[in-house]
Amino acid sequence: QVHLVESGGGLVQAGGSLRLSCAASGRTFSSYAMGWFRQAPGKEREFVTAINWSGRSTGYADSVKGRFTISRDNAKKTGYLQMNSLKPEDTAVYYCAMSSIAAGAPIASAAYNYWGQGTQVTVSS
Repeated sequence: QVHLVESGGGLVQAGGSLRLSCAASGRTFSSYAMGWFRQAPGKEREFVTAINWSGRSTGYADSVKGRFTISRDNAKKTGYLQMNSLKPEDTAVYYCAMSSIAAGAPIASAAYNYWGQGTQVTVSS
């Protein structure tokens, strides 16, 4: 079993930066892929980025490429999402997720079987 807790969300002006963290419990953190998803009001949850168990493989949504960076520290059982050059359209609840059932860095939410509670990110214009 894996329990995930996100932190680091908040209010930031457009062009600013935030770093989200995802702390995990459980002994198998280093074996699982990790992803970040987001859901804006009135919209479906969407893929943001993912990283494989070793950190050597990553994937990004086109909307965040070049601005967001995913990373992980397996020794600390923590994943990170560095968000730079934030835009108002990045406003959403951000969720971290982990997959014990899929290889690589999956982009489909169905590939993830553990989810955090979410953290709000609000970008003002």
